[in-house]
Amino acid sequence: MGIVDEDVAKVREATDIVALISQYTQLKRTGQRWMGLCPFHAEKTPSFSVNAADGLYYCFGCQVRGDAITFVREKEQLDFVGAVEHLAGRAGITLRYDDHDEGAGRKRRARLFELTEQAAQWYHERLRTSPDAAAARAYLRSRGFDAEEVEHYRLGWAPDAWDQLARHLRVGRADLEATGLGFQNRAGRLQDFFRGRILFPIFDDRGRVLGFGGRKLPDAEGPKYQNSRDNELYNKSRVLYGLNWAKADVVQQGEVVICEGYTDVIGFARAGIPRAVATCGTSLTEEHVVQLKRYTRRLVLAYDADEAGQAAADRVYAWEQAHDVEVAVVPLPPGTDPDDLARSSPQTLHELVAAARPFLAFRVDRVLDAADLRTPESRARAADAALEVVAEHPNDLVRDQYVMQVADACRIEADQLRSRLAAIRRRPRRAPAKEERRTRRRDRAGGDGAPAYEGPPPGEEQAWAEEAPAAPPRPPVRDGVETEALRLVVHRSEAALELLDECLFDHPVVREAYLAVTSADGVAEAIEASPPDVAELLARLAVEQGEADPLDVLGRLATELGRRVLQELEAEARGSEDPLAYARAIGWLKLTLDQIRGPRAEVETLTQLIAWLAERRRTTEQG
Repeated sequence: MGIVDEDVAKVREATDIVALISQYTQLKRTGQRWMGLCPFHAEKTPSFSVNAADGLYYCFGCQVRGDAITFVREKEQLDFVGAVEHLAGRAGITLRYDDHDEGAGRKRRARLFELTEQAAQWYHERLRTSPDAAAARAYLRSRGFDAEEVEHYRLGWAPDAWDQLARHLRVGRADLEATGLGFQNRAGRLQDFFRGRILFPIFDDRGRVLGFGGRKLPDAEGPKYQNSRDNELYNKSRVLYGLNWAKADVVQQGEVVICEGYTDVIGFARAGIPRAVATCGTSLTEEHVVQLKRYTRRLVLAYDADEAGQAAADRVYAWEQAHDVEVAVVPLPPGTDPDDLARSSPQTLHELVAAARPFLAFRVDRVLDAADLRTPESRARAADAALEVVAEHPNDLVRDQYVMQVADACRIEADQLRSRLAAIRRRPRRAPAKEERRTRRRDRAGGDGAPAYEGPPPGEEQAWAEEAPAAPPRPPVRDGVETEALRLVVHRSEAALELLDECLFDHPVVREAYLAVTSADGVAEAIEASPPDVAELLARLAVEQGEADPLDVLGRLATELGRRVLQELEAEARGSEDPLAYARAIGWLKLTLDQIRGPRAEVETLTQLIAWLAERRRTTEQG
């Protein structure tokens, strides 16, 4: 099962490995080789060497090595077939498969991409030539868009009609819904998803159309923006608008600018800053961070100042630690956005990006800039407010440096502030403020108005916020595959209820939530009987309808846990007097992990792996 060997050889020969790797790190020619900073580990002196003639690379620092296919597998987290397909797409090579079913599945995905491409072209031509798009063209001109930009970004117009795109594409309901382009209405007819909107096609990093963002005209009814719904190609938690255009400059400049909207991305490019990307109707997620880490370690947030200041600090600091990234914030003037500045003062936008401050520094500066520092009393209040922000950072060395800055600004002895900070950190953390809960609710809804849990009933916020647990708070729950799996249990997924076990969950809150919901008669009973952090998690998941395939979620959970267990086994083998005793288990686990990563993983294989992992974890915990 796989790609015909002859086609794999063609892909290797057709791939310019220097051009490929240059998308992730800068390379400079040195004699017969190309050298640069290693894209697989942090370093200051180039030790990564590329042999263009043989199509190979090697790092003298961390000893990674391989060819173009290996490089794509590691950087894009793809299996062998996926990496070859990625490179074949770049080279324009049509692949042949030695398994009919495998080829059919991949051909279907290619067919869906053909449909989104056809739709993008049709929408684009409607904007350029259709009489009903006159108002859209006038609006774009008023916003500073010229013909070259409309062509470059392939902007389009969805006519205010029921099914013109569906009739043009002439496809069935399954393909129309799989691409998010349409759906079957209550009358049993196929209907277009986008109507009466200017469309911004959303591409993956390879330039393939994944979905669309639709902006209504100023006088039209409905929400200002409407994004494609999650489907087989498009997932808003993973997609970044503009990455296909931005990635080259991201690598060149060593940073990516993250903003909120399509026009902001275009505005940055118009101002000569083409390394901007935008999230699509959701806040920045860990999946976005992982994707961007392939190109750079420095993430620069260009959000509205209030929203940047209220961003979930625990998530940002966790990402910095887990993924070795640094997050900075552009100090945008209140009430402005990048699109406005790009048109009114491009030079100011350049200066603001250059002045981006570390996330914690930005938050501390906002507190101190808003404070009255003229009296001892007001300086004490300002110092307390700043220390509340500093206390959230997990690194004591970082915290202490900001303590000294606050001490200088407020004219208070640093040792006094250190004692004050220690007292703040000993206090149990309070529940999120009302405004932050509202922001989180909007983020979870993805901007489309979906209901989400927002905390206590109206009028009870104060009492709820002041309830402090007796024990120190547990680590925050970050959205990831564990919470996705728990969501399946909350929504009574048959596969999840049958296969999952408490031992498969590492986070204590998620594990306790799993036990609560599986031992209760319903989610409401589980929430009622649970401590606040578990109850909040269950309540949130109960109103979030996951759209991922249950077997896909379970496969990803098993893969993550399986990799960790594999590392444990290999470490035990290295320290054992009889390493061969571990060979069978290690070999079986490696083979099984490879099998479930494939697009046609057998349910039986996944079931066996999950049961084996649960038994292994249970034995380890009991021993």
